Amino acid sequence: MASDALHRFVCLCRYLQDPCHVARFQQLCGVRGTFAKKTAEAGETLGVNGACAAGGDSAHGLPGQRLRKSLNVVENVELDECSTNGPSGQDAERDSKGTVKPLRRNSLTGDVGQEFIIENRVLFYLFTVGTELGNEMFFIVFFPFLMWNVDPYVSRQLIVVWAWVLFLGQSTKDVVRWTRPASPPVVKVEVFYNTEYSMPSTHAMTGTALPFCLFLLTCSRWQYPFMFGLSIALFWSVLVCISRIYMGMHSVLEVITGFLYSVLILAVLHPMLHDIDTFYLSHSYSPLVVLFVHVGFSLVAFSLDSWSTSRGDTAQALATAAGAALASRLNHQLGLQPDPPKEALPLTLPLIDGALLTRSIMRLLVGVAVLLAVRAAMKAVAIPLACRIFGVPSDDVRKARQHAHVELAYRFMVYGTVAYCCVFLVPLLFGFLGLS
Repeated sequence: MASDALHRFVCLCRYLQDPCHVARFQQLCGVRGTFAKKTAEAGETLGVNGACAAGGDSAHGLPGQRLRKSLNVVENVELDECSTNGPSGQDAERDSKGTVKPLRRNSLTGDVGQEFIIENRVLFYLFTVGTELGNEMFFIVFFPFLMWNVDPYVSRQLIVVWAWVLFLGQSTKDVVRWTRPASPPVVKVEVFYNTEYSMPSTHAMTGTALPFCLFLLTCSRWQYPFMFGLSIALFWSVLVCISRIYMGMHSVLEVITGFLYSVLILAVLHPMLHDIDTFYLSHSYSPLVVLFVHVGFSLVAFSLDSWSTSRGDTAQALATAAGAALASRLNHQLGLQPDPPKEALPLTLPLIDGALLTRSIMRLLVGVAVLLAVRAAMKAVAIPLACRIFGVPSDDVRKARQHAHVELAYRFMVYGTVAYCCVFLVPLLFGFLGLS
């Protein structure tokens, strides 16, 4: 009985991992590929990030292999239809329903991707917004907005959750080593993360952990309708998860796993957040512990067999969390940005008038501009400095950043400084400008 249940579970996982489900969802949403038609053969397996190679399916294949057929549900004819995924060549250019668009270029690898056709622009923009909710520019706006305009207490704890969820997710990817869905049949609407392994989806993980953690932290701290907060968290999570399938970056199984994995991590981490925050703010050894833990985990976490963006993204999150923790401790020691007393809880949402809205917008615009300027300045300094320290040639920045020690040093210097400025220096600037 147990072996039969395990067999069914494995078959279900293989079925959900099939790239044809991703391709069909893309077709349903109006995404059409421009690659030439190719009949899928029964003996094909998948190589690195979507490349097809001859050979039989095997449950014990190389890391990253995917099964093109699952549970014998998808027949050869269906695979042939799935692999074409729309018009090809000149037919695509003449399609009157959409426009051939190039994928967003990956500046780190030079990959420009395959052209594709968008027939439903509303869904394209909706899911583009969804996938951006897991990218750097969103976080460089979202966390400062919470820190400066809403609640520093909530922002500090949310950064802790984000960093460790991303660390655990990226580390798991490096252990499992599954590649991205095959293209064809899948259309790669996004290519920036195509060099990373894909199991589980870290976009789905952060897109689930952040909104639900935000909801859990604020529902008892602020007065607002419970169902409103829960609905926002659920919509945010679903939008991010579905966007990863739409973009062709993850299978259904990888998104579901990312969702469940983040729920498990949040269930373990959430009860400890207050104690972690208290330790960071008040314990005499907290600066040493913060640096040792964050830098140490970034050094030992990855044993990559080839370079990808995962190591840098994880180091970036750990550096941000470290910088924010150190700056928050300094604020606490100097009596800046004190948390409201327990007697004042739950907090009441302020009346949003013109003056409050203007001041909040000005804080966001001025503060983010400062952070972007600091990031640009630190990037110009950090990479040459790291290359000089570790004896790596700096004439090719792209190649230099693929060196582990250079990339980790670069990420900690840049994003640790940005986070420190966000939490400590920018609020001081607001006081000087009368925006506090």
